[in-house]
Amino acid sequence: MNRRFWSGKRAFVTGHTGFKGSWLCAWLLEAGATVSGYALAPDADQPLFEDSGLTRDMASTIADIRDRDALERALRASAPDVVVHLAAQSLVRESYQRPVETFSVNVVGTAALLQAVRAAPTVGAVVVVTSDKCYRTGPPERRHSEEDPLGGDDPYSASKAGAEFIAASYRASFFEGKTVATARAGNVIGGGDSSRDRLLPDLLRAFDAGRPAALRRPDAVRPWQHVLDPLAGYAALAQALHGDVRRFAAAWNFGPPEDHELPVSRLADLAAAAWGAPAAWHVADGEHPPESAALRLDSAKSARDLGWRGRVPLRTAVEWTVAWHRARAGGTSARELMRRDIERFEKIAT
Repeated sequence: MNRRFWSGKRAFVTGHTGFKGSWLCAWLLEAGATVSGYALAPDADQPLFEDSGLTRDMASTIADIRDRDALERALRASAPDVVVHLAAQSLVRESYQRPVETFSVNVVGTAALLQAVRAAPTVGAVVVVTSDKCYRTGPPERRHSEEDPLGGDDPYSASKAGAEFIAASYRASFFEGKTVATARAGNVIGGGDSSRDRLLPDLLRAFDAGRPAALRRPDAVRPWQHVLDPLAGYAALAQALHGDVRRFAAAWNFGPPEDHELPVSRLADLAAAAWGAPAAWHVADGEHPPESAALRLDSAKSARDLGWRGRVPLRTAVEWTVAWHRARAGGTSARELMRRDIERFEKIAT
């Protein structure tokens, strides 16, 4: 996050009421940007946007990403320099329950956003955020690079591959190969995430209640990272894209270091250790929808061409998240905690 670049810039963030979106908007505001957001109202189980008071400091449009008229009006009103597209149905299990809506939001919504950008002359960079799950499943030991085939068996993963295809098509067909880049990151953790069906929030809810947490797939390997690490990648990509669209209008991985690629059970152990006794977990009973056994990202291109790498050690990321949870329960404001972690991150990054 180059604060000199963002100071005075106008940023438009879709999905700003979600977990990643709230953190990104808070950081952009800290950097001196004028921020506008476009999203559905916050989910009842994800109050970070409202708790942090962000609505007082930015323009917020509450509307569906597929509503093209509302989207075009919001873009015209904000006249942004940079667009970061985060709006999505972001849960694998929910995609099994609502597959048509998942495809509609994640694929058609991405097309609606890029179509609206065509009529927004001020936009110099668009970063479409997809997922590490957009890749076609390969051997568990494979670390996916940006040139690997896209795919996905479950509806969520397939929808994110679809969003990648939409972005590539718009880039080639309507933006002359420039302006639009895509970003693929790992599983993020961090303070303020209280979403259902996400590992660390589920663990902390169980620990709070004094009961063992139930893990669906303890052996599944995921690339874990603190939320500020991929957000720094999205910011670095937007900065580079704004300055040299032909070089940076492409797909980019923002995955963590190899030692962050751990089984679910190992992350649960780190969380239990950070929480302290009697925190514990067990394997959940019953059948669960299939998910990838392992996900790994090769981020060598981002390191080489953007100077980006994951900064926050995983144990530190877990400890920050547990500390946030307890401080928030003790009455510390969410915005104050966000500023604290942003300051910590920027010290690590320098």
